Formats: sequence, C-alpha cells, structure tokens
Amino acid sequence: MTMKIQSLVVLIAVVSMAGSAQLAQAASATAGQPVYKAKCQMCHGADGSGNLPKAKANPLGGATVQAKSDADLKKAITAGTGTMKPVAGVAGADLDNVIAFVRSLKK
Repeated sequence: MTMKIQSLVVLIAVVSMAGSAQLAQAASATAGQPVYKAKCQMCHGADGSGNLPKAKANPLGGATVQAKSDADLKKAITAGTGTMKPVAGVAGADLDNVIAFVRSLKK
C-alpha cells in the first residue's frame, strides 16, 4: 500500500511540475505588443483596424481573423497570405507573443 501512495505522490509531483513549466512558457500579449508595433503596426494599425485597404477589410480584432487557429496565424505571419508578405525576424517566443497580442485585440 505504501508503494502505491509513493507512486501517486511522484505522479502528482511530475504532473504539477509539467503544468508549471507550461504556465512559465505561456505567450504574453504584453511581450507581443512591441513586436507588433515594430513589425505589424505599419500595415495593420495600432489597434489592428488596418492602415491599408486589405488590412481594413479584415481587422485583426474581427471575427474572421479571431476565428483562425494559432497555427493559421503563425503560417500567415511566417509564410504570408494573399497580399501580405512574410514577416521577417518574427519566430519562436516573439511569434507566440505577437499572436497573443493579436488575440487581445478581439472585439
């Protein structure tokens, strides 16, 4: 019986540490804002409403963009989509953070 309890305690500890690691790696809209400002704002506007006709047609806070998966947004940013060219220099944590910032624009 004590072996089962020890195994259970070890399992709980491992699951708890894994959950803590995920929280530490969670994307941050706050960290994404300066990346957005440097790489995206010139076309999409400070509030995501768009500075260019195509960007205005699909505001980042609107339902169409917000319905996209994070994977779809990553692909659009890194590979481009439609008239949008790939965004150079946005990868890893910066990419996750800028997506978190785009999510924060939801209307």
